[in-house]
Amino acid sequence: MDEDEALARLIALAGTGAAGASGAPDAALLRAVVEEASELGARRALARLGLADEAARDDVSDLRQLLGAWRDAKKSAWAAVVDWAVRGMLALLVVGLAMKLGFAGLLK
Repeated sequence: MDEDEALARLIALAGTGAAGASGAPDAALLRAVVEEASELGARRALARLGLADEAARDDVSDLRQLLGAWRDAKKSAWAAVVDWAVRGMLALLVVGLAMKLGFAGLLK
């Protein structure tokens, strides 16, 4: 019996009210229906995304590693840009101080 059939049987059983004394399905039956439906929905969603095969775990792991490497590279690039900007500003400050103090001859 596949998942579709199992879910259909559980829904049919819940619809008859056979499980509970008051004519309504009991909590265990409702829980089983919800669990089966959610499992089936999750499998369908993964299949639509192309992640239902055995290699999916490795693919997701590789994607996570690639994303982590991208974030590290982006962080390093921004740190380098800030570092160069600070060095450039400090160099301009030193040149400005040298000009102001009359050390322009040393800059040639």
